[in-house]
Amino acid sequence: MRIYQPTLLSFTTIVLLYASAAAPGGSRQLLYTRDDPITIPPYLIFENVRLERAYVALQAWKRTMISDPWNLTANWFGSRVCDYNGVVCSSALDDPLVKTVSGVDLNHGDIAGHLPEELGLLTDIALFHVNSNRFCGTLPVGFLQLSLLFELDLSNNRFAGKFPKVVIGLPKLKYLDLRYNEFEGELPESLFDKDLDALFLNSNRFVSKIPVNMGNSPVSVLVLASNRFEGCIPTSFGKMGKTLNEIILMDNGLQSCLPDDMGLLRNVTVLDISYNLLVGELPKSMGVMENLEVLNVERNMLSGVMPDELCSLEKLRDFRYGSNYFTGEPSTCRYLENYNYTMNCLKDMRDQRSTMECTAFLSKPVDCDSFKCNPVSSCFSPPPRQISPSGQPSLAPAPSPNPPPPARPCPPLYSPPPPPPQAQQPAAQLRN
Repeated sequence: MRIYQPTLLSFTTIVLLYASAAAPGGSRQLLYTRDDPITIPPYLIFENVRLERAYVALQAWKRTMISDPWNLTANWFGSRVCDYNGVVCSSALDDPLVKTVSGVDLNHGDIAGHLPEELGLLTDIALFHVNSNRFCGTLPVGFLQLSLLFELDLSNNRFAGKFPKVVIGLPKLKYLDLRYNEFEGELPESLFDKDLDALFLNSNRFVSKIPVNMGNSPVSVLVLASNRFEGCIPTSFGKMGKTLNEIILMDNGLQSCLPDDMGLLRNVTVLDISYNLLVGELPKSMGVMENLEVLNVERNMLSGVMPDELCSLEKLRDFRYGSNYFTGEPSTCRYLENYNYTMNCLKDMRDQRSTMECTAFLSKPVDCDSFKCNPVSSCFSPPPRQISPSGQPSLAPAPSPNPPPPARPCPPLYSPPPPPPQAQQPAAQLRN
């Protein structure tokens, strides 16, 4: 009898592979702690044990599919799993002489079903793409075994429930796309401490404040649009300046002023914060966002006069600021390739709000401090001058003769913006 026990220790299912004469026809069978196990016919011969495990995972998955209108999985039978539609094979990273399943791509298949725990047997996959299907449920705990997973695309399906914290435990994950599903609840702070390059969470049902440590994320693309986030744009926002290229926060319930340090986002090309409840003025520091190409602040409650330098940015071509309460704009805005200024409080401009509406709104001064968007929470416990470089919370020290005043705010986790430079630095090379 051959016993096989893969390292699926993070969930309770234990797999035993054995050859038994007691099984009908002497077939090999995978025994799970659930009913209806996958049976491997005795005539199937596999090139190696990894492909045998892949066969089990894919057969278990096919069994959960209740609709496959394009018959994408019609050839999912037999031991030649590398020939299955949507299955990618290559040499194993730890042994180039061993062929293994390195990816699954069933995009746009319109397949209905769910993801079984057995997919955790695909321990060598680097990409898992199933966008534009009808998969439901959530991400199985078995995915914790996918230690090489680099890209995970579950977009445009029917997944639901809380944010799948399984992804936090995937050490190699760089690309996470959960958009157009029905995930709900809060986002874990640990998500923004993860070394991701692209994060798409738009068009779900997340309801919470954006975690205050958002600025810790090294992503180049961040899309949180069309959820129900509320409250502040975190003050840690400016920390993302070295890596962030595109950020889209449109169509939420964000209600605060814009952080003063917006100008630290020197590499951002696309910034969309439209359809929120943001108030106050556009920070003057935005006039040094030298790589900005698209800026959309429509449908907020922003006011004041726009920074003179903003519409003079060399790369800015699309600026939409309609349906706010701006009272002044640089004349250079009118020479942009695309812009929208309507429904503001701009004098001598057509299609503006009525004088009565503007007066009623502008008569109430904006108090940005009232939103209490400062300080950043990660410095609560230790005294400000004793913050650990790792950012991990530490035990409170014994009382000292000169403790800091209780009302003293935590210092920001990033340096304040420098004074305006005498000469602009060369623009950083953008990544596609």
